[in-house]
Amino acid sequence: MENQKVQIFDTTLRDGEQVPGCKLNKEQKLKIARRLDELGVDVIEAGFPVSSPGDFEAVEAIAKNVNNATVCGLTRAVKNDIEVAAKALRKAKKPRIHTGIGTSDSHIKYKFNASKDEIIERAVNAVAYAKTFVDDVEFYAEDAGRTDNEFLAQVCTEVIKAGATVLNIPDTTGYCLPEEYGAKIKYLTENVIGIEKAILSCHCHNDLGLATANSIAGVINGARQIECTINGIGERAGNTSLEEVVMILRQHPTLGLDTNVNAKLLNEMSRMVSESMGMLVQPNKAIVGANAFAHSSGIHQDGVIKNRETYEIIDPADVGVNESSIILTARSGRAALAYRAKKIGYELTKLQLDVVYQEFLRLADRKKEVIDDDVHRIIEVSKIGILV
Repeated sequence: MENQKVQIFDTTLRDGEQVPGCKLNKEQKLKIARRLDELGVDVIEAGFPVSSPGDFEAVEAIAKNVNNATVCGLTRAVKNDIEVAAKALRKAKKPRIHTGIGTSDSHIKYKFNASKDEIIERAVNAVAYAKTFVDDVEFYAEDAGRTDNEFLAQVCTEVIKAGATVLNIPDTTGYCLPEEYGAKIKYLTENVIGIEKAILSCHCHNDLGLATANSIAGVINGARQIECTINGIGERAGNTSLEEVVMILRQHPTLGLDTNVNAKLLNEMSRMVSESMGMLVQPNKAIVGANAFAHSSGIHQDGVIKNRETYEIIDPADVGVNESSIILTARSGRAALAYRAKKIGYELTKLQLDVVYQEFLRLADRKKEVIDDDVHRIIEVSKIGILV
């Protein structure tokens, strides 16, 4: 049976850009948007048009230039927000307005000083008004992670009646456990009237390091869209990482879920976003970190050299990385040293390797990493008569 499709909603240019110091200009945003379109994401959230003239212009430019993906603009449940977003998106081939309001007791009481009935009324009015401009309207129930499920289902039912095509269920504060978030999505699939008319969407934050796990729990339980960012950038501790959810679904075919993303472009896409925003990717970041396919332990190196799959569940080439890296350190063994020596032109016999390895260990104890030039020098110092 063919895998069910999970739509990838990329919010790098909206939620991701909210990271302090990561502001992009229009040209940078347009360049990233075009590459996201080539990557195969289904939806690009291009920005929050009413927030500034610059953001309006960027959303407008992206709407004009993106050929395949839906282009989305964020709004509050405010008429002027919706009108400005509609204007910015008017040239999009596939426009979407993303509007919504907070639904948790905390937001209702402290943010809006309103009643639950008033929140439902504002949500319905916002969706209905957005629907007069575009066919595709996504509703977000901000802080859904801490919203009572019964009330959340009630809100979702009413906005579907008003024309919402996508229901965004954000774990805005990154509070939920995966079982809790998955159960919330399951509850909505079973209790929202008219749910067959809309797509449930996961929008998870990483305050407790659970954004990816929560998103996967969501799609396992019936959601069919994941909202995420390249490198997991975003407010506070960040958002769900696009590259992680894409590869989790691909590496677990028994889930019966997949995306349209061309994973071979993930590494390049990660570098583009990192360089544009000036946000370094942590070396141990899953999938796209510099050390994601690097091995420095002798036991691991020996296994990978013999058969890559002993310690790698993903072929580096599948995500656009040329090859695994064998990093020479004091923890490396003879197999790794012989491998790297061969890479630079030396074929060492077992006896020769024994001699070179002792010199290597003496140097490795003084350095964090032994590079190819060091290997050349070690072999020369060892005086074992090897010709390149």
